[in-house]
Amino acid sequence: MKGNHKLIDHTLIIDELEKSIKFHNWNSILSFLPKGSYLVGGYIRDIVLKRITEELDVDIVVPFNAIEIGKRISENIKSKFIILDKEREVVRIIFNHISIDIANQIPSTIEDDLSSRDFSINSIAYLFDKKLLFDPLNGLKDLECSLLKTYSEINLHNDPLRILRCFRFVSELNFKIDLKLVDFLKNNKGKLYLVAKERINYEIHKIVNGKNAHEAIILLKKLNIFGSDNFYKNSFFLDLQRISYTELNKKEKEKFLPLFFIAQILDEKSLAKFKFSKTEIAKTNLLRKWHFLLEKKNIAELSETDRFTLHKELEIFLPSFIFYLPQNLRLDWLHRWRDKDDKLFHPSNLLNGDELKKNLKIKDGPILGELLQYLSKELAYKRLNNFDEAIYKAERWIEQNAPKCD
Repeated sequence: MKGNHKLIDHTLIIDELEKSIKFHNWNSILSFLPKGSYLVGGYIRDIVLKRITEELDVDIVVPFNAIEIGKRISENIKSKFIILDKEREVVRIIFNHISIDIANQIPSTIEDDLSSRDFSINSIAYLFDKKLLFDPLNGLKDLECSLLKTYSEINLHNDPLRILRCFRFVSELNFKIDLKLVDFLKNNKGKLYLVAKERINYEIHKIVNGKNAHEAIILLKKLNIFGSDNFYKNSFFLDLQRISYTELNKKEKEKFLPLFFIAQILDEKSLAKFKFSKTEIAKTNLLRKWHFLLEKKNIAELSETDRFTLHKELEIFLPSFIFYLPQNLRLDWLHRWRDKDDKLFHPSNLLNGDELKKNLKIKDGPILGELLQYLSKELAYKRLNNFDEAIYKAERWIEQNAPKCD
């Protein structure tokens, strides 16, 4: 072993580890592991932090034959078995809510293996046969200090996605980033574009859904991770340090802030490049559309049709938009949006297309669509109260708007 590091016994952590292994019922696989196998990574980190997650990710390193060992375990516990990397022998076993990755130890020593991992907080090993923790990089101390450090910048060069993972730990764990690591991020952010776009997409979604996403997004913008120094000067991007989000309740924050944050760090081209869904891109484009329109026009100056269209287009994700509104309007808009009976904020109709076709003897086509839009707007502005009124107004509208035949 390098230096004077020793295997150290951290009794309380080990007790919690063993309790967790038994509680989640994956202790049955331990008998299949050869001597010298060890647990590493996020499982230990989360035990130390007393962090509870719905899904468990277990990383186990074995001295040899990871594929063969994984197959035997999978057959024994009747679980799903996937070979992630045949050449390097990395496999995954999935059962219930637990994902177990098993890999061969590639460096010659455990310390070399731990030194090649992304951050010190993920470089703590639990040796199964000796029932000992091994922490050569002082990851436990960094966990105690809530500090993100790396043993070597080479570790981040080897997988540039780790640049983005820093911000995930800020978001999920509320960790600080070591100043040397911050300098590395600023100087090497361009290497992120060498990573598969799907992996970047996955990390961004993890970041925007974390408990401390606000702080992570502010830091991403401060370091211009996804753009040039002028990228965030576009008027669409807001000063996040001035937003408190107190208007939103807990469920609204969980559901609507991720979209708001995504829109605050990526433009349309980046969203497409990083394989974001068509729905996410469409919603972001609508946020932009109405933000820029309201920059030119005061909300009070919007026509009835524009205001109705705004609510129709933004209805299902309006809380993602309220921070583009003047402060004095945000709470009122939210209160009205929370009221499902508010027909302006939740446009609907008293009758559907089939009923209109039956009662008015009209066919499918643009006219029917325009008529439904008109009736929905009349309902939104409380100029319509019942079915009969809707039919009457529809007949008058048809008389005025249907094409006339000579």
